Amino acid sequence: MKVCVGLSGGVDSSVAALLLKQQGYDVFAMFMQNWHNTEGTLHGDCEWEEDKFVAELVARKIGIPFYFVDLSGEYRKRVVDYMFEEYSRGRTPNPDVMCNREIKFDSFLAKARELGADMVATGHYCRKDEFTAPDGTLRYRLLEGIDPGKDQSYFLCQLSQEQLSRALFPIGGMLKSEVRAIAAQADLPSADKKDSQGICFVGKVDLPVFLQQQLKSVPGDVVEVYDAWYSASAKYAADNAMLQSFGSKPSALTDEQLLELSAPPDYSGIQFSTETYRSGKHHIKKTRYKDNPWGKIIGTHEGAQFYTNGQRKGLSIGGHARPTFVIATDIALNRVYVGEGEDHKGLWRRVLRIAPDEIHWMRPELSMATGSKLRCRVRIRYRQELQGAVLVMRANGMFVVFDSPQRSITPGQFAAFYAIADPADPYDAPELFGSGVIQQ
Repeated sequence: MKVCVGLSGGVDSSVAALLLKQQGYDVFAMFMQNWHNTEGTLHGDCEWEEDKFVAELVARKIGIPFYFVDLSGEYRKRVVDYMFEEYSRGRTPNPDVMCNREIKFDSFLAKARELGADMVATGHYCRKDEFTAPDGTLRYRLLEGIDPGKDQSYFLCQLSQEQLSRALFPIGGMLKSEVRAIAAQADLPSADKKDSQGICFVGKVDLPVFLQQQLKSVPGDVVEVYDAWYSASAKYAADNAMLQSFGSKPSALTDEQLLELSAPPDYSGIQFSTETYRSGKHHIKKTRYKDNPWGKIIGTHEGAQFYTNGQRKGLSIGGHARPTFVIATDIALNRVYVGEGEDHKGLWRRVLRIAPDEIHWMRPELSMATGSKLRCRVRIRYRQELQGAVLVMRANGMFVVFDSPQRSITPGQFAAFYAIADPADPYDAPELFGSGVIQQ
């Protein structure tokens, strides 16, 4: 079998290539360049020239052919343009998930197939197995990796059966420490290379500067929301009462109730009026905002689209005993709402919604019919521990009702669904069987 390894210059893909060569596969390496523009990138992080140089040294050390492919045009259209579009809508995209679906296991796979590859291998920490379905066809399951601190199945939550059929994950059954040890023992040039960070194939970026390539900077208000707003909110009280009433049977909720519960708080009603006053010995007339019991304007920002739920850094806000976090953004009003402390009520919710056309089943035979429910575990961000939840399928979308409140549910991110496995057996890993884009 001929296998193309997506060699990135990192230690994980390097060891994946080495293991496949040792196992007797006909292996070749291909490095892809996906980004040229350095505007907004932080110098010295994930520069593709250095990565290509290391990848070529690794291929030479292992003794496998090395190829180079430029997919920057496809990457721009299918990943970067998607990022700009999502941010412009006030949603927070996940370019790593899209890069795997649209580039690594699509455009890159096609190039590898042109060179004769039967399969494409990557250095992802996840596993794949296969079985024969009752109709005689082969089916593929994507499982968590063995290393609980490095599992990367979440980033592959949008792959199809066809894509999985061509994928190999040689290090998914290993710990990161074992991968490092193998690389050191084999004296691979990437053995001590740090893991890449930031946007897939772009690197670490100054996000506002990066996004300003297409999105205009427009100053607006940063509004701190006080706890008193929640005490005065009839919707907040009604939602909590509803969840308590139906806590053990979320599927008994009506479509309207689920829509109401999945809707984030609406802070647009927090308005500020001004008053004039005289200041100083010369009684100079000045203007100030009147006190508002629900919130206060505490700063300015350069564009609400540049911020995301749960964000702490980049706010430039002081004068608080505890850290402040973004709890919501309003693109129409160009406002960023923040709250003080990790226990702020605006950070935590129990229900999210996925639109019908944004639900993806990795195994289509497991797709849910309208009116059905399914208990599983859900992850809404990379490295989050799996959370108990019930999936409730309705005509107006899928609702994910968590057993406990979740921090910073963020529109545009992906919710990934995992089957419940035996927690006592680390090799009985949960299967990732579906995902969807968080609508609200």
